[in-house]
Amino acid sequence: MAAREYPERLAIASPHGDRSYAFLNERVNQLVRALRARGLVAGDSVALLCSNRPEFVVAFLATLRSGLRLTPINTELRTREIRYIIEDCEAKALLADGRFAKAAADAVREVRDLSVRIGIADPIHGFERWDDVLEVESSDDIDDPQLGSQMPYTSGTTGRPKGVHRPPGGALHQPGLAAAIRTLEYDPATDAHLCTGPLHHAAPLIFSLASPLGLGVPVVLMDRWDAEHALRLISSYRITHTHMVPVMFRRLLELPEDVRSGWDVSSLRVVLHGAAPCPPGVKQGVIEWLGPIVYEYYAATEGWGCFADSSEWLERPGTVGRPGADAVEVRDLEGKSLPPGREGVIYLRVPNGGRFEYYRDDAKTRAAYSEPFFTLGDIGLLDAEGYLYLRDRSADVINSGGVNVYPAEVDAVLVAHAAVADAATVGAPDDEWGESVVSVVVAADGCVADDELAAELSRWCESELASFKCPRRITFADALPRHENGKIYRRVLRDQFRQAG
Repeated sequence: MAAREYPERLAIASPHGDRSYAFLNERVNQLVRALRARGLVAGDSVALLCSNRPEFVVAFLATLRSGLRLTPINTELRTREIRYIIEDCEAKALLADGRFAKAAADAVREVRDLSVRIGIADPIHGFERWDDVLEVESSDDIDDPQLGSQMPYTSGTTGRPKGVHRPPGGALHQPGLAAAIRTLEYDPATDAHLCTGPLHHAAPLIFSLASPLGLGVPVVLMDRWDAEHALRLISSYRITHTHMVPVMFRRLLELPEDVRSGWDVSSLRVVLHGAAPCPPGVKQGVIEWLGPIVYEYYAATEGWGCFADSSEWLERPGTVGRPGADAVEVRDLEGKSLPPGREGVIYLRVPNGGRFEYYRDDAKTRAAYSEPFFTLGDIGLLDAEGYLYLRDRSADVINSGGVNVYPAEVDAVLVAHAAVADAATVGAPDDEWGESVVSVVVAADGCVADDELAAELSRWCESELASFKCPRRITFADALPRHENGKIYRRVLRDQFRQAG
């Protein structure tokens, strides 16, 4: 619609070039035709390994227009991690940024059933070139648009990432999310959104691309986060909306006062944040600096929770908002609903038309649901007025700087090393990142548990895992606390690190 109403208006600004709505629309039509010409049909899966550049946006919109299912891949992943997602999502096509040429080429070397490989920007061995593929196709609007979907990957206690799959359009079929987006009050005639985070994450994809762009609001893409550069872009483009995570707030507040005051940020009306707990002092500092324009949400890839503006948070420090009627329940460990003020497991109502499943994992899907609710395993309470407060997250999830790390995945890499008899990974308190990844290792018989072994295990993890998943610290123990069924008491280990300070 935006391409028809104001075709020459700026849609995307980025270090890799600016794009109008008309240009994006033409490229989207060309990519749809190119993928169809290579045998893809509605329902097929497309994997995307791409940085924040206009081609990411084209791929997102093309799959959304043609009934295809898009899986964005975290660009920090290692080869084996990329290969696993490509195979697990049953991708028929991989669109890969030439910046990650080696990782992409190595990842697909042994992948079967991946019939389409297209390289973006710099060439990739064995891949067709993006421009060559698109430019031979017509840019006219396709005659048969069909709504597509996205299947981002998250993880769980099994240690393997899983695709969060829902019907086409299901991600936005959530009344609370739709209401939150309306609260942001975008005006396409005047507004602009700054995308600060990588689009392969679900939150930037929804809040910093799909929502503003779909409403006719231009999006300015950052290629990587830098605090002063963010202020420069806000000033230059008269940014009105942006989405951040708490570590970005901290970086902004750490800038010298003369640097912060040197940029005009008066255009800002909405600063949205979520993905990780925000230290109260940091949030208070941002509100004092920018004004009561900070909005917080509680949500996950799996579904929507609630939304709080600055006034609600200032009146009730720590709240993440007041969910709609019957949208959230807090239950005890036996599944019984708890009264206000009692801490328990948070359950979110399943949205109509937006029910998710973990792709090809029925057991994990069943474990998440207790109809008509599902849970992420987070701990919290509702007060007498219906405001939700988070107290803790599932012990099986580490949130470091707004990115989830799943301990079992790290454990699986560690125990594959010959010097490791057992391992458990947890999140330790970290003033900067919220939590840092720490692994407790039981050394195998005959191996010395010392700094040299810790360094060797760190290098081992770095060779197998994305850097954000790797332990920042490795300690040793004679044994790990386990249930009778063998499951690790991660919360016991977490509490030990908390008590240690």
